Amino acid sequence: MRSPHAGTLQSLSVRNFRLFAAGQLVSVAGTWMMVVAQDWLVLSLTGDSGTALGVVTALQFAPLLLLTLYAGGLADRHDKRRLLMAANVASGVLSLLLAVLVLTGTAGLWHICLFALGLGIVNAVEVPTRMSFVSELVGGDLLPNASALSAAYFNVARVAGPALAGLLIGRFGTAPVMLLNAGSYLATVAALRAMRPAELYRSAQRPARARVMDGVRHMAARPDLRHAMVLVAVVGMLGFNFQLTLPLLAKTEFHAGAAEFGLLTTAFAAGSLLAAFLTTRRRGRPPAAVVVGAALAAGALECAAGLAPTYLWAAVLLFGTGCGCLYFAQAANHHIQLGTDPAYRGRVMALYTLVFQGTTPLGALVVGVLSERFGARSGLLAGGAATLLAACAVAVARLRARGPRPRTPDPIRISPGGTHDGHLADEPRPGPGRIGGGAHRHRPGGPRRLRP
Repeated sequence: MRSPHAGTLQSLSVRNFRLFAAGQLVSVAGTWMMVVAQDWLVLSLTGDSGTALGVVTALQFAPLLLLTLYAGGLADRHDKRRLLMAANVASGVLSLLLAVLVLTGTAGLWHICLFALGLGIVNAVEVPTRMSFVSELVGGDLLPNASALSAAYFNVARVAGPALAGLLIGRFGTAPVMLLNAGSYLATVAALRAMRPAELYRSAQRPARARVMDGVRHMAARPDLRHAMVLVAVVGMLGFNFQLTLPLLAKTEFHAGAAEFGLLTTAFAAGSLLAAFLTTRRRGRPPAAVVVGAALAAGALECAAGLAPTYLWAAVLLFGTGCGCLYFAQAANHHIQLGTDPAYRGRVMALYTLVFQGTTPLGALVVGVLSERFGARSGLLAGGAATLLAACAVAVARLRARGPRPRTPDPIRISPGGTHDGHLADEPRPGPGRIGGGAHRHRPGGPRRLRP
């Protein structure tokens, strides 16, 4: 008899993905512990300055604006597994250096700014590489399930990490938390080394040159991808600044300590975890209406959290906000990734990363100044309102463009050399059937595995 959880956990039957998920669970928990420690250290050094926290956040995300598209080309051209190992080693070294400075009592705001900038440079390479690497781990058929499970373990770590960090900071200070984060990167490196490269789902060949503009043109030629990408850009810039708004809300509005701040972050992450599990059983590409509807719900809940009268209500509404925001992020990710030709996936996901996270420096500066002048609640209210307006604008644009439209066939797998490899895209478009009367069928086993 088939287990009721077989569909939910299907990707974990793949050995390489199991290793990847285990390593990421440890590493991401350390990362979220570091986020809490870094934010608390900045506020402690600057007297609760929202502007200073906004500058640090902006420096951490600024490299995404400059380097992510280039990194997407690297991911399409080089071995993603080796790129990820190098990125995790570099992140671990940076975290260790900052921990030593804090332990010796010599860390200043400028040290934290340099660390944030360095980590941002590494993340500009790591994030699009990791996102596009998931399809190599499990193949196209299991990509939505694996993506949702990735969000699930990310948010399990996001629940556990801040809660543990808050307790450790209150008892031992920020330095031990930073040391734990430095060690956590070794888990991902060990998992990547233990994988079997022959079992990865790779293209037959890699392009000698993976031009960034080819990926941009591929996205620009698709109205469905354009609308989703514009929505992701606006929401990512102003609606997803929780790394900045939550510590300010906890410390300036509710006068909470480190442990209570950790619990607010945990409430947000617990809601995100619920949304991740809700999307594990998704099959196929979600329609644009789901993406827009999720953005509307996320914006409304974020505005409500900004108006929360008490700490308890803030925790409850942040739980809902986390659920709405993660559901939107997953819907947008699946809509874009499953609508993209695999030959361009690294570059398109780099563009997705750029507009979703790379716009955060601009939003962090705006939200930081708003929070300092008008209070921490204004940051959440501005983010929620921007999310609502962007979702409404995209909905109106879709309604105006609605009319008789010819169906387009599923994207065809194109090898980097430009030849058709005989397989259809990872997932079918929504609709009653495929073009061509069903003459082509997707092989259950996914793309053939090729030795590197």
